Amino acid sequence: MPDQTARPLAADDRGNALTAFIRRAEEQPPGDAPLPLALVALWNGDRVLMVFDRFRQGWELPGGLIEPGESPRRAAARELLEESGQTPGEPLRFVGYPRFRLAPDQRVEYGALFSGRCAEAVAFRPNEEIEAIWWWDLREALPGRVQPLDAHLARLTRLPL
Repeated sequence: MPDQTARPLAADDRGNALTAFIRRAEEQPPGDAPLPLALVALWNGDRVLMVFDRFRQGWELPGGLIEPGESPRRAAARELLEESGQTPGEPLRFVGYPRFRLAPDQRVEYGALFSGRCAEAVAFRPNEEIEAIWWWDLREALPGRVQPLDAHLARLTRLPL
């Protein structure tokens, strides 16, 4: 179990923190906290897909809650398509389990992080949840607030070209 007093890998201005990143088999999720969400780092060349969430008013990786009876892998693919209209050119690659400490109650939970390559970027249509997408090279400034937890996770998934 990760050290609760260790400095987080990343933190945001709302009191949320990425406290650990656990690389293990997809079939062996950590059992010390819930696993309610799945995230995707989709790459197009040397740029990763970020979505602008209307409610949180910031750029983040596509992803969301795992529905009852749904696998984390299926949730990741569904959320990617729902939020951005994009699909990977090949099956998503499982990367690991990020461990979060979330405000305001400091609850601990895990996500399942997947990565993949975009075969061909398609035009984006804004929806109720997502206002815009951006293919980010991790160095340029994005217009608006970037979720530092997601930016850190994107860096962990960078694939060779």
